[in-house]
Amino acid sequence: MSASWDILKILSDPTRVRLLALVMREELSVAELQEVLGMGQSRISSQLALLRQAGLVADRREGKKAFYSLRAGLAARQLALLKAAADAVAELPAMVEDRETLDRVLLKRRRVAEQYFNLIAGRLGKNYCPGRSWEAIGHLALRLAPPIVIADLGAGEGLISQLLANRAKQVWCIDNSPRMVEVGTDLAKKNGLANLAYKLGDIEHVPLPDKAVDLAILSQALHHAQHPQSAVNEAFRILRPGGRLLVLDLKEHGFEKARELYADVWLGFKESVLHGFMKKAGFQQVEIAVVAREETEPHFETLLASGVRAR
Repeated sequence: MSASWDILKILSDPTRVRLLALVMREELSVAELQEVLGMGQSRISSQLALLRQAGLVADRREGKKAFYSLRAGLAARQLALLKAAADAVAELPAMVEDRETLDRVLLKRRRVAEQYFNLIAGRLGKNYCPGRSWEAIGHLALRLAPPIVIADLGAGEGLISQLLANRAKQVWCIDNSPRMVEVGTDLAKKNGLANLAYKLGDIEHVPLPDKAVDLAILSQALHHAQHPQSAVNEAFRILRPGGRLLVLDLKEHGFEKARELYADVWLGFKESVLHGFMKKAGFQQVEIAVVAREETEPHFETLLASGVRAR
């Protein structure tokens, strides 16, 4: 459905307008939409089906969950019509309440991961972590060329950075868990690594200036990002021309319990999806390969991706 007249018919229902206003802000699951709108699943699902049939929203399945977002590539006239409808009712009590509830839902998302990593701070390297193996880390280490400035994004305690700092010019560890930053800072002091510094921050909003580092690393961090593309974009931003991004992460899998056990947001990534993230951010010479496969179930496989910022 592309005619503006037909879209106006879709927008005649208040629930559909509320749904569109929400997915224009963020990709959301049906359960999250239920929480925001205070409506039953069947009602929300039926309205989402109409919006999907109209070509206004897209759905994506991640394990057992379905996520909805505004469809990419809408014509400028269509998008303007949707925004005008949402803006026209933006100050109504229901719409204001929706925005406030959505903010709480998104905050809850972030806190789930933060609570998990605060809980395991100080023992992350001693417990099992999907995709973390010395075989995989060895492949990553072979691509390092000191002395350079490195940013370890989503570093946790910075176990990799602790090794890199012995030869690098400077290593910045970025993590959104206050406890991880505290533990990592103590480890750096204990080991006498003056060139290893920790900063509290999100990998989607890295607290480093543009073109500040020679190498950026996302080691088993990208599948914890709410918006992986934003994290890859940030890595591109902080890299100097000629700098390289290395991504070590899980290949797409179906182990649904990873969400609960490890606070995973994404169940790994297809090679094509990871390649797309890097190309869209502007990286060149993108290479991706499977570098490890665990022998025990659920047989996690680890991908190593590499890309260069040419400009």
